[in-house]
Amino acid sequence: MKIAVLTDPESAAGYRLAGLDVAVAADTAEARKVLVRMIQAGDYILIGVSEALLPDPYQVVKREMHGRDLPVLLAIASPFSAGVERGEDAETFMRRLILSTIGHEVKL
Repeated sequence: MKIAVLTDPESAAGYRLAGLDVAVAADTAEARKVLVRMIQAGDYILIGVSEALLPDPYQVVKREMHGRDLPVLLAIASPFSAGVERGEDAETFMRRLILSTIGHEVKL
C-alpha cells in the first residue's frame, strides 16, 4: 500500500520530490472525482488532501468510505488556506513559516 497526496498543480512538484504518489486537481469538483477514484482503486493506505481543495475530505466522500478503514484521509494545510485565516498572502505566510522553522529570515 502507498501514500498519496491530492493537491493543486502548483504544489505537486514538491510532493513528487518527496517520493509520494501525487494526484492533481484544479478545483473542488475535480478533487472530489479524483479522490473517489483513488479510494476505489484501493492502492493507498493514506491520502493527504490539500485543504485548499477539500477542507474536510472525509465528509465529501463519506458514502464511498462507508465500511472501509483505509485509506486514512488527512487534510493538509496549504499556504493559501493557512494564510487566508490570518489575512496573509502566501509570501507573508512562507516568510513567517521559514522564520519560525530555522530562526532566520530568508529573502524570497
